[in-house]
Amino acid sequence: MDQNTCHSCVDCGLKGCMVPGGGTFPEFCLTKSLSRGVIEAVLQKYLDDPVLQKMAVSAAEIEDETYCRTTRVEDTISFAKRMGYKKLGIATCGGLLEESRVLARILRKHGFEVYAAVCKIGNNPKTDVGVPEAHITNSGPIMCNPILQAEVLNRAGTDLNIVVGLCVGHDSLFYRHSQAFCTTLIAKDRVLMHNPAAALYGTNMYYKKLLKD
Repeated sequence: MDQNTCHSCVDCGLKGCMVPGGGTFPEFCLTKSLSRGVIEAVLQKYLDDPVLQKMAVSAAEIEDETYCRTTRVEDTISFAKRMGYKKLGIATCGGLLEESRVLARILRKHGFEVYAAVCKIGNNPKTDVGVPEAHITNSGPIMCNPILQAEVLNRAGTDLNIVVGLCVGHDSLFYRHSQAFCTTLIAKDRVLMHNPAAALYGTNMYYKKLLKD
C-alpha cells in the first residue's frame, strides 16, 4: 500500500466494523481512530430528532425486509409510506422525462401526490450563467437549472424529492438547495444505460482505461 496515501475505508479489506462487537481493524481504521465522544454525539443526533430516527429505522427495516427482493422503485414507495409522506417531488432530466412520467403514474397509483420539475425549467440560455459558446454545441443552448428545480419543489411543499437522471454537478446543486430530503432513483450515465456501476465492474476489461495514468 502506498505510504503517501491517506488511508480510509476504501483501503480496508477487513471490514471489522461490520462484525457485532467489532472484528479485526487495520491501523488506519476510522472507527478505531474516532473518539467515543464523537461517535456517541453523532448517535445522539438520531435519538434527539424524531424525524432522523424515524428515517434511520424505516430505512433499516426496509433493508431487512426486502433486501435483494424488491426494486429501488418499490423501496422508495415503501420508505415514503413509512415516513408518512404525501407529496413527492421529482427532479427530472429532460432526457428522462418519459421515465419520470411512468414513475409519476406508479406513485399516484400508490396514493401519492406528485409534483415534478424538469431540468430546463426557466428556459434560460447557458450563456446567462457564463457557459462559453464553445460548450453549447453538443448539448443545446438552454441551461439545466437545478437550483430553480429545487426552488419550485420547495414552493410546492414536497415531503421527499426523487432525483431522476440529473447530470453530475447539477445533482449536487439540487441536493444543496432542496429543503426536503432527497433520494436518487436514477443516476445518469447515457453510455452505460444509466448503470454507472458497470464502469467499475468492467475495469478488468474495456474500462481498464479508467485506471491508466
